[in-house]
Amino acid sequence: MAPQSHGPATWWRGAVLFDVDGTLVDSAYVHTLAWWQAFRQHQHDVPMAAIHWCVGMGGDRLVDALLPAGRDRDADAAILASHAAIFAMSWPSLRAFDGAKDLLAQCHAGGLAVALASSARREDLAANRKALAADALIHAATSSNDAQESKPAPDILVAALEAVRVPAAGAVFVGDAVWDMKAAAALGMPAIGVTCGGRSAAELQAGAGEVYAGPRDLLDNLQASAIGKLLALPA
Repeated sequence: MAPQSHGPATWWRGAVLFDVDGTLVDSAYVHTLAWWQAFRQHQHDVPMAAIHWCVGMGGDRLVDALLPAGRDRDADAAILASHAAIFAMSWPSLRAFDGAKDLLAQCHAGGLAVALASSARREDLAANRKALAADALIHAATSSNDAQESKPAPDILVAALEAVRVPAAGAVFVGDAVWDMKAAAALGMPAIGVTCGGRSAAELQAGAGEVYAGPRDLLDNLQASAIGKLLALPA
């Protein structure tokens, strides 16, 4: 399935790509708990701290990073399915971070294409979008279904850029995980980090040009940010 997109690109000053889990929606720790339970269902005792560090990767990479290399890999698919089922139970409780919708609205109103570039499954992304309640402000959305390789590979970002027809040089990526920063760096794209997903500013600053506490903090400082530079470009 191709990434969802709409709207002409000719008037856009540039594009802002957003990770979703832990960046716009308060779900990073929900994912951590879901993975912890999924691993335990399949007799793997993995510390939550280690799981949280890997949240933001695609599920396939996360499982591979956390389990022994010599394991029976035939069971990986069952672990992924368990995580999906457990996380789905939390869909009704997902909440957007303060300022998330307002941030999207400000980017949209300023003539920037707004795209979601998430490593989540299509179904989980749909649940996050329901929590955001901002579909009218989103020009494109990509999920793990739209990329051959998940973050930290840049495939999902490439799919989002193609959907809004904006080059990497004209875009900024906002994310909460080290893997988001690595994906943006692979494309030479400026990255903004937010610590609301649980990663520290020091961890994110290794790949992000600037770091904020969350969507509201970024919105309050928008003009001075990399997004502000896009907004200042002539239409």
